[in-house]
Amino acid sequence: MIDRYTRPAMGRIWSDEKKYRCWLEVESAASTVLAEDGVIPAVAAEAIAKASFSVARIQEIEAEVKHDVIAFTTAVAESLKSQGLDAQSRWLHYGLTSTDVVDTAQALQVKEASVLIRAGLMELLGTLKRRAVEFKHTPTIGRTHGVHAEPTTFGLKLLNWYAEMERSLSRFDAAAEDMRVGKLSGAVGTFGHLKPEHEEKICARLGLKAAPVSTQDKIAI
Repeated sequence: MIDRYTRPAMGRIWSDEKKYRCWLEVESAASTVLAEDGVIPAVAAEAIAKASFSVARIQEIEAEVKHDVIAFTTAVAESLKSQGLDAQSRWLHYGLTSTDVVDTAQALQVKEASVLIRAGLMELLGTLKRRAVEFKHTPTIGRTHGVHAEPTTFGLKLLNWYAEMERSLSRFDAAAEDMRVGKLSGAVGTFGHLKPEHEEKICARLGLKAAPVSTQDKIAI
């Protein structure tokens, strides 16, 4: 994102810090669900929930290994080992493939960004409605075929804009809902280690829907 054109609140959502924070949130949710099902030790899930990371350390490792998720999991594992939780770090990322974490975490960011955008749209709708009433008797020239037409009011023009934005809001809500999807089906989507029930439970913990079908990415192609 270009800093000078980015609102601070939106910039924070798409920062590296937030991205990795969402990655860790996905890892923690997955560990918790797997622990509840007896797949991994409960103490491991508890440890992963308290894990931390350093963006600088992730970037340092990535420069060497050339893989963002390996760099991330390595840095998180290091934080666990520094707390004397070496035995628990081996359960981090259990059964997952990289895009399980990346795609699902991105859905969390999109969901948060959608809330911010929607708030702005609602503010715009409120302004348009208020101004449409304010200018409902203000005359202005209507236009048709690129030339002047019958007189109308500026309020009516604003009211048309308001109605258009209501329709746009419905489309935006539908798009935001379509993107509120996670996937945790393992390498190439085969559920080699996790079960579909695990995916559903993990997504539910994150406030997401599970993808109906996926390969290594959200959409099967």
